[in-house]
Amino acid sequence: MKKKTVIILGLAAVAGLVYFIYPKVAKNSPAGNKPAQQNTQAVGRRVLPVDTYVVKSHGVTDVYPVNSFFLPSEEVDLCFEASGRITGILFKEGTFVEKDRLLAKVNDAKLQAQLRKLQAQLDLYNSKEFRQKSLLAQDAISQETYDESNTLVEATLADIELVKAQIRETELRAPFDGFIGLRQVSEGAYANPTTVVARLTKISPLKMELSIPEKYIDMVKAGDMILFTVDGDTLQRKAEVYATDSKIDKTTLSLTIRAYYTNLDRKIPPGRSAHVILQLNYDGKGISVPSESVVPDLGEHVVYKVENSRAKKMQIEPGVRTESYVQILKGLDVGDTVVTTGILQLRDGIDLQISSVR
Repeated sequence: MKKKTVIILGLAAVAGLVYFIYPKVAKNSPAGNKPAQQNTQAVGRRVLPVDTYVVKSHGVTDVYPVNSFFLPSEEVDLCFEASGRITGILFKEGTFVEKDRLLAKVNDAKLQAQLRKLQAQLDLYNSKEFRQKSLLAQDAISQETYDESNTLVEATLADIELVKAQIRETELRAPFDGFIGLRQVSEGAYANPTTVVARLTKISPLKMELSIPEKYIDMVKAGDMILFTVDGDTLQRKAEVYATDSKIDKTTLSLTIRAYYTNLDRKIPPGRSAHVILQLNYDGKGISVPSESVVPDLGEHVVYKVENSRAKKMQIEPGVRTESYVQILKGLDVGDTVVTTGILQLRDGIDLQISSVR
């Protein structure tokens, strides 16, 4: 009996030790620490603040930047048609002149004297023809005699017109409105048809010449408008395509096109360069996202879509790219939300805090 009592007391003591020691051991064991680690991870999970963009349906325009330069719409070296000594230079260099304005003159004294002689003869022949016409009506002369008198009148009129034409050849007139450049001769110099007096340039309108790659040639035609700017001026101007070259350049594989710019204020001189933006194609049902949201990834293009406040990496197929937007052909739908900031810190599945939506 006494031995049995001792065994029971011993078992009770062991049970008490286990009761007090086991919670401490369990608390410090890996298994016991697992819930605490899970809580710590949940509390310390990273959240990235970002701005977002909601994908919308709107038109997308394909644009192509190209450099161009201005040509005068008309330009000519001014020369006399007749030879002679220059008796007058009647223009100021570097000024605007109107069409048909007299610019210079060569000596025409002999022609003027010849013209006066012919005009005097014409008066005589007209009087004779008038008298003979009366006599013919009375059958006092033959028809042949009258015809000879009438022929003299007609021949003299023709000679007068010839001399007047020769006098016009001694006059240098502006063939069109434009700016006249620096004169190359002086008054008193002898001029012939190869002597350049000055150059006349028409700058309103101006021509623009540019080349586009062959893949775009079907997208540009006469009547299309092109937008351009010039260095030192942010104003965006318009020009109208009026012609294309007849063939593609085999060296550059490009097509030359020309456009007219009105240049009404005459502020742009010929020879100046321009930065042209060609609007080549328009898709009225396209969707696009801001260009900063598209990330190159091992030869592919991806965006980060927002799903349940987390980033989801989406592969997309880009289309037309403009300065601000990229057209999306595949991978996104209208109404999807994509991340536009913090791109370098984004990872698939990262928690997001949306700061703004546009």
